[in-house]
Amino acid sequence: MSATTVTTTAQIWRPSTARALEIDGFLPVPRGTLPATPAPLSWPAKDPGDVLDYEFDIAPALLGSEGDRIASVDVTVSPAATGDLVVNAAAMDGTVALFWFAGGQAGTVYTVQVSIVTVGGRTISRALLLPVLSLTQAAPASTALTTALTTALTTEQGSIVTDRNGNPILLGR
Repeated sequence: MSATTVTTTAQIWRPSTARALEIDGFLPVPRGTLPATPAPLSWPAKDPGDVLDYEFDIAPALLGSEGDRIASVDVTVSPAATGDLVVNAAAMDGTVALFWFAGGQAGTVYTVQVSIVTVGGRTISRALLLPVLSLTQAAPASTALTTALTTALTTEQGSIVTDRNGNPILLGR
């Protein structure tokens, strides 16, 4: 009989930048103009079977406050019934809040309410959207298109508004 040797290697985990959001609304506005309400921040869609990491970076809100960083993070998801999206874990690293989400009902856009307190005493709260779509099986084209068109943010001309990654910005339900 031969002996079996199992070698365990150390895993180095790095969050994916594919699911990263950065806080907005902290750009200077010229005098005499009113600031526009920014569109809701939306992460890329996940499948109900996915367990994935999602980031929220608040660095722009802390510009000029060197050394300030996240001290605590509170997160709630709605809707929150049986089978809906759940937060498996939440962590922080400097100015980045990191969340692991699992589950969710296909065809639902979840609102993830994040409240962050920094070491410097700042409190930042945002509602972030996380759409859950069935990505493992194709929905009929007409149903998928109708759902996307009714939940996506559109311009006055009817064009779908996308984020910097080309994903449609979805409206919460």
